[in-house]
Amino acid sequence: MHKHILIPTEGSQLSTDALEKALAFAKEIGAKATVLTVVEPFHIFSTNIDQLESTREEYDRHSQQAADRILADAGARARMHGVDCHTTQVTNHEPAKAIIDTAAQRGCDLIAMASHGREGFTAFMVGSVTMKVLAHSKTPVLVYR
Repeated sequence: MHKHILIPTEGSQLSTDALEKALAFAKEIGAKATVLTVVEPFHIFSTNIDQLESTREEYDRHSQQAADRILADAGARARMHGVDCHTTQVTNHEPAKAIIDTAAQRGCDLIAMASHGREGFTAFMVGSVTMKVLAHSKTPVLVYR
C-alpha cells in the first residue's frame, strides 16, 4: 500500500478540496504526505495578469506570500487530520515537471491531485497540469474531480 503521498496544490478551491480528500486518505492508510506548491518564475513577456501588473520584485514577494499562505494552510489541515506532513515550494515554469520531479526526489509512491475538469477543445487549448502529470509520471496518480 502507499506510504508517502505527494499532494500538489495551488490554493484554488478545487485543489483545497483534493487536499482534504488526500489527507483523509493518507490518515486512513497510515501514509505520510508532502504538500507541494509550484511557483512560476517571473517572465518579462507574459500573459499572466499578475506578472503584467508587477515588477519582478513585487511578483516575487506576492508569489512567496501566496505560497507561504497555501503551505501554512495545508500544514494546519494535515495536523487536524493527524497526518505526518512536510510542505515544500519549488519554482519552475513547468508545474507538471516540478510535480513529477518532486515525487521522485521525495520518494513518494502516489501523487494525489485535483483535476479542473476541462474537456474537449478547452482542455486541448489550455492544457492541463493534471493531464501532463498523468501522461509523464512513473508514479501512480490519484485524480480528484
